[in-house]
Amino acid sequence: MPGSKNKRTGSAAASGGQPSEAGLLEMLAKMHLLRAFDQKVGERCKRGEIPGLIHLGIGEEAVAVGVCRAIRPEDKITSTHRAHGHFLAKGGSPKALMAELYGKQAGCCRGKGGAMHLVDLKIGFLGANGVVGAGLPLAVGAALGARIKGENWVVACFFGDGANNEGSFHESLNLAAIWNLPVVFLCENNQYGISQSISTQQKVANVADRAAAYGMPSQITDGNDVLAVFETVAKAADRARQGKGPTLVECKTYRVSEHYEGDQGAYRDPDEVAAWLQNDPIQRLEALLLERAVLSPVELERLPRDAEAMVNDAVAFAASAPYPAPDKAERHVFAAGKRAAS
Repeated sequence: MPGSKNKRTGSAAASGGQPSEAGLLEMLAKMHLLRAFDQKVGERCKRGEIPGLIHLGIGEEAVAVGVCRAIRPEDKITSTHRAHGHFLAKGGSPKALMAELYGKQAGCCRGKGGAMHLVDLKIGFLGANGVVGAGLPLAVGAALGARIKGENWVVACFFGDGANNEGSFHESLNLAAIWNLPVVFLCENNQYGISQSISTQQKVANVADRAAAYGMPSQITDGNDVLAVFETVAKAADRARQGKGPTLVECKTYRVSEHYEGDQGAYRDPDEVAAWLQNDPIQRLEALLLERAVLSPVELERLPRDAEAMVNDAVAFAASAPYPAPDKAERHVFAAGKRAAS
């Protein structure tokens, strides 16, 4: 678009900016963990073991892993209703997450938050959110907090393509831009807002095109290429850390799973789904690492097995953990005077 500062990134990271070989294997292992976790959650939800609405991120693993690998441990993230992958990629415990989904006391929010209200401040996970677009102003507030406190951390704000039509999106980008705040706004454009294709929701071709209205740079990257995501976000985070303000990054990806577990997905063309399955982010990274001789055939088979074993351990932990005591229902929910004991 004329006048836009969009920049499309390719599949290769900048020279010197790629993770080490060990780092690449860690990223692949983490992507396998995200995939195995959501597959297991979908299975257990169908069996009636996990209550509530469950939103899976199968097919979007490269975005979560690429982003969280590109930022520092002290950096923060805000998430969406599709939060499992963000939580795990930021370093969250699979056992604590699974227990939370089961509604157990051992969960990261003591079983009171559930899938759409996850929080773990120890890892810089400032929260999932059941309200579309509501994580954007939270990210701006956290970035302002960093400024006030003199901290040098960055906030990576995940949101979906549907959120870019909410007022909170425009207000947040505008405020972050005029205050020059250290935020990387990360649109996971998975092509659908519930059952509506993005082409039916907006006239602009790209979410990133909207950044120009706020004097903010933007980049469009291949959301199924974890190294492209890593490179793009690393540059945007470094820019923010240098005091140069926010960036809007649009990651083009696809939600292979349904909008929520139980949704039949009848609104999607089967050929479209099949085409995106051929662009699977895990298989793409595996092929690249095999070509570079970073990944051996033995590791190719071992990594998904290890992820499956880790998830099975998490399920066993969650299934056997106790539920919160009924007389503690109002604890850690509202602040009442002084801080409640843990």
